[in-house]
Amino acid sequence: MEPKIKYFIYARKSSEDSQRQIASIDDQINALKLIGEREGLTIASIPFKEERSAKDPGRPIFNDMLKRIEAGEANAILCWDNDRLSRNPIENGRLQWMLQKSVIKVIKTPGRSYYPEDAGLLMSIEGGRATDYVM
Repeated sequence: MEPKIKYFIYARKSSEDSQRQIASIDDQINALKLIGEREGLTIASIPFKEERSAKDPGRPIFNDMLKRIEAGEANAILCWDNDRLSRNPIENGRLQWMLQKSVIKVIKTPGRSYYPEDAGLLMSIEGGRATDYVM
């Protein structure tokens, strides 16, 4: 029997350039909760909030979320955009690997859902797009 999909909400806003950021963390979370309610998604725990750039690996809240996914507390991520999760190839590779191995069953954004079969090419393209904005 396939395990039920249980989402963690992850919201991130870089503290480095607040002028370029469109949605605040609270705006992201409110929109994601509405999507969860509208689509009947099971949301686990409280949202993970991080005010830190994703250009370098090692974000503590992001890493805690992934450890908790590996521990089985959830098996999916609901986020504003794929680039909120990662803007560096190390963390993007970790997400791709977890998705490919079905540790993460789905990464959902308001515009798209990424499944294990998308872990190769699609996640590589999206991850590459996100790293292009890091200077």
